[in-house]
Amino acid sequence: MSRLFPTFFMFFAVGAVATAADSSGIIRIACIGDRISSGIRADGRDSGSYPIKLQLMLGAGYEIRSFTVRGQISSIKYRDELPLDVELGQQVRQFQPHIVFVEFGSGNTPPRTPDEQLLFEHHCRMFVDSLKSIATTPRIVLLLPPPLFPNDSADTNARNLRDRAIPSIRSVAYTSGCEVINLFHFFIDRPLEFPDGFHPSPAASAAVAARLYDVVLLRGATPFDLISRTGFTRTRSDYYGFDCFSFTFRGREARFVQPRIAATGHPWLWRARFWGHAPQAEIQLLERGFHLVYCDVAELFGNDEALRTWDDFYLVLTKAGLAPKAALEGFSRGGIYMYRWAASFPGRVACVYADAPVLDFKSWPGGKGKGQGNPELWEVFKADFGLKTEDEAMSFRGSPIDLADQIAGAGFPMLHVCGTADVTVPIEENTDLFERKIRTAGGEIAVIRKPGVGHHPHSLSNPQPIVDFILRGTGQPPASRRR
Repeated sequence: MSRLFPTFFMFFAVGAVATAADSSGIIRIACIGDRISSGIRADGRDSGSYPIKLQLMLGAGYEIRSFTVRGQISSIKYRDELPLDVELGQQVRQFQPHIVFVEFGSGNTPPRTPDEQLLFEHHCRMFVDSLKSIATTPRIVLLLPPPLFPNDSADTNARNLRDRAIPSIRSVAYTSGCEVINLFHFFIDRPLEFPDGFHPSPAASAAVAARLYDVVLLRGATPFDLISRTGFTRTRSDYYGFDCFSFTFRGREARFVQPRIAATGHPWLWRARFWGHAPQAEIQLLERGFHLVYCDVAELFGNDEALRTWDDFYLVLTKAGLAPKAALEGFSRGGIYMYRWAASFPGRVACVYADAPVLDFKSWPGGKGKGQGNPELWEVFKADFGLKTEDEAMSFRGSPIDLADQIAGAGFPMLHVCGTADVTVPIEENTDLFERKIRTAGGEIAVIRKPGVGHHPHSLSNPQPIVDFILRGTGQPPASRRR
């Protein structure tokens, strides 16, 4: 095993989709960082650090070396100095890595002012540019640092890490064409794994190593560029460090977000509604090689026009090379759109993730039960389906709750995440009833209930259970559980 030093790390992927070893067949990995890679040692040695654990996971075909920035509290300073000393930079260059993991801003003093943030981002960019000039053209992956867990929940440094350092790191990843891996949400609900509030415990280091093990092994079979295959006239923007392409499809707003490396089989997540809201799970799936797609059919409530538009959109996407079955994601009223399409085209659905979903028009927007509903949108719903009277609307049997037997018979797995105190889309009238019907009909459904939570916030602070479900549902390798 190579010698290892305490590290700060992050990943940037800037080269080809596959990592090529040298003539010896060994893939060299450099870990650059501070608090994450050093960790809290259980026995006074380096046994608690993630680089050592990653070396053990990957085995003899890899050489991992850790490069310390000890003494630089924030990894990248804010003063007019180079981000890393010359000697350390020379050591990394001499190592000739094929993969570089770099963590920026993980210390306990992230940028505090707009000026400091600009300097921080400038130095991060300088450092990435220096790595890109290494002869091996390494795959560089930028890792967002985990949270700070101070005793005071309103701690300024914790907020600055979230609101200044992390957005800057994402910006550098986007403009540099790098991968970015999110450890912030990965650990957001695990403060006990950072006993001093800053440094990871051996268990947390093992979790980091397992996440990076998955990253090392993610390799697309061939380069895959969805947007060039579809040929849409589009605009390009930054979606949390990934390329987002916006365009018009059949007169409707549509978007693709491309991963830096497309996973084998080209899996994808189809967002039904509320683009960009609570994207934690989407970001993790993009990191794992999923595409993210969207076609706005609001406010058609999944009627025939909406289904035809989505049908055409699906055919374009799959002809361009996306997997024949999509993972569907429906937030709130997006549950109606998603499930009505799934009921019409069950063979095109790999799995369904629904978050506080509307499943009965009478519950919302009708407000005919416990919820207040939305009278204006109730009239829109009636017009969308050609329902002229209130009696016709109340007799409508096209809600997902009415299609439960048909949906269950399709065989795809479903996951719902709901708050038990939701008064906008009451869980009793929607997911609770839908779950009973699905189970009675022999379908596969799991529900994560958030006690005391209302309609918001959506998703989970740590979306790993959602990500794991979608990985299983789409037949992708599961997140590593190695320790």
